[in-house]
Parts: sequence; structure tokens; C-alpha cells
Amino acid sequence: MMLTFIGVPVSIIGTFMHWPSIILFILYCLTIIALSSYMGRATESLAIVAGPRIGGLLNATFGNAVELIISVFALKAGLVGVVLASLTGSVLGNLLLVAGLSFFVGGLKYKRQKFNVFDARHNSGLLMFAIIVAFVIPEVFSTDMNETKKLSLSTGISITLILLYLAALFFKLVTHRGVYQSDTSSEHHDEEPEWGKGRAIAVLLIATLAVAFISEHLVHTFEYVAESFGWSELFIGVIIVAIVGNAAEHASAVLMAYKNKMDVAVEIAIGSTLQVAMFVAPVLVLLSLLFEKSMPLIFTWQELTAMASSVLLMVVISNDGETNWFEGLTLLAAYVIMGIGFYLL
Repeated sequence: MMLTFIGVPVSIIGTFMHWPSIILFILYCLTIIALSSYMGRATESLAIVAGPRIGGLLNATFGNAVELIISVFALKAGLVGVVLASLTGSVLGNLLLVAGLSFFVGGLKYKRQKFNVFDARHNSGLLMFAIIVAFVIPEVFSTDMNETKKLSLSTGISITLILLYLAALFFKLVTHRGVYQSDTSSEHHDEEPEWGKGRAIAVLLIATLAVAFISEHLVHTFEYVAESFGWSELFIGVIIVAIVGNAAEHASAVLMAYKNKMDVAVEIAIGSTLQVAMFVAPVLVLLSLLFEKSMPLIFTWQELTAMASSVLLMVVISNDGETNWFEGLTLLAAYVIMGIGFYLL
């Protein structure tokens, strides 16, 4: 709480007084993480009121709102490489770091944790489509294309992804709501939310506005920080921006797993990945058409290989509808390996 109330005004003062970029970078990152914890608590309150699916979706949406805001300002500044890298980092962060920490922390308290196996299998199919089909196709097909054709291909794929994502939400929340119930769905109905509905929504909106202001200025520190620490644009996007941008989900998912609410924890980790791949990335591609430098949906082979490996590992681990601390540790180990790779690139 103290970090939020101190961090926001100090960030504003530092911005207008033009403090050194490295100090501002650290200050902005810590303040965004502190604000994210409030967003996490607010969405947890809404999750108790609305149920695990809606709660997980809300958490993923507001968690990704931070990243979307950072990415829009990065696009505006022409940092296309950082944006694509942060999307990669978000996929890796959610599938390996967030899910891995959740499974590990929850597994230390409970021998076996179960979640809705039908949701897991449904999400597995969407993950395979969104990452392995929709992200690999532009890379394969664009090798002999000029920039105009690459953008046309990316635009078409982006519109398709957004439409399928909306259809997936309609399927899950309307036509097939309650059709695939699991034993875990009936638990935790007696828990009281920390905040009422109105207060939780107000906290979410205020925190999101504060994050928007700080994110705009955070983007301007990237170049100087990269030069100072010898970090590549790719490393900043994949690791730094992704961790800061997804701080709300990190905290919420681990907390839910610790409370044995695995349906919500899995919905946050996998649901957030799907939202990034099928909604945030396509929206950024379409928004980039309004800026001076457009962003085609074309990742490097290193990024694609890392994302595809993460998806395959998550599908294998989650398809049985239960988990333990060792599976969490396996996901975390994969994240460490990929982090080392991106750092040394």
C-alpha cells in the first residue's frame, strides 16, 4: 500500500523534474507492480462475486490492459521490436512463469491440485491454434513478400484471430456455460469478497489510469537503460516489459493456487495467454496502421520456437486436469532456460 501511495506521486515528480533515466525506470517498474497488486485484489473480489471463469477473464483482461497500454506507447515511439518481444515474453511469462509459480506454490501446500479438465482441453486446442498456427504462418509465408503484402497478411490474420477469440468467449460464457462442470467448480462459494462490486471496479479503473500515465514515460527510458546495462531490445521486451506488464496476473494466480482455487489460477495463466495471442497482438497490429511505423505479425524464429515449445509443454502438463509442485518446477526451469537464451542473444 505504501509503495503505491508513495510511488505514484514520486513518479510524477520525477518525470517533471527529469530525474536520471535509470532511477525513473526502476521507480516506474516498482510503481506499476504495486498498482498491479491493487488490480489483482480488485479482480479477486469480482471473481468471488462473478465465479471463476468471469473472474479469471477479468483478471486476464485488466492484467493485459497494463501490457496493452505499455505496448501502444512503445508503438507510438516506433519500438516495434520491443512490442513483438513483449508479446513473446507475455506468452512465455504466463505459460511458464505464472503457471509454473502457481503450480509450484500450490503444490507445496497440497499434494495434488485439480482443475476443470474440459477447460484445459478446450484451451489446449486454442493455444495450438493461436501460437503454432496463427503466429508461425506469417513467418513461413512472408519470406518472399514485400512490406505491403506482409502487412496485408498480418491484418487478415489479426481480424480472424479477434473474431475467433470473441467466438471462444461466446462459447464459454453463453452457449456452453455450465455444460462442462468439474468437481472443483462448486467450491469456495462461501468466501466473502474483500471489496464490494462498486469499489472493486473503481479501484480497477483508477489503477489502470495511473498505469497508463506511468507506462507512457516508462517507454522513454528503455533506450537509455538498454545502453547502460548492455541489454538487447529483445531481452527488454521478452523479460522486463513482460514481467512488469503481467505483475497483476503473477500475484493473483499464485494467490489463487495457494488458496487451492486452481480453476481461477489456470484461467488467469492460460486465459491471459490466449487473450494476448488472439486479442492484444491482433489489436496492436491494427492500431499500428495508424502510426508512422506499422507492425506486421512476424516474430523471429527464436521467439516462435520459444513460444511453440512453451505451448507444447503446457498442453502436455495441463491436459490431465491436475498438477503438483514438480510440474510447476518443470515450467519454471523452461522459463529460466529461455531467459538465459534471450539474454545472451
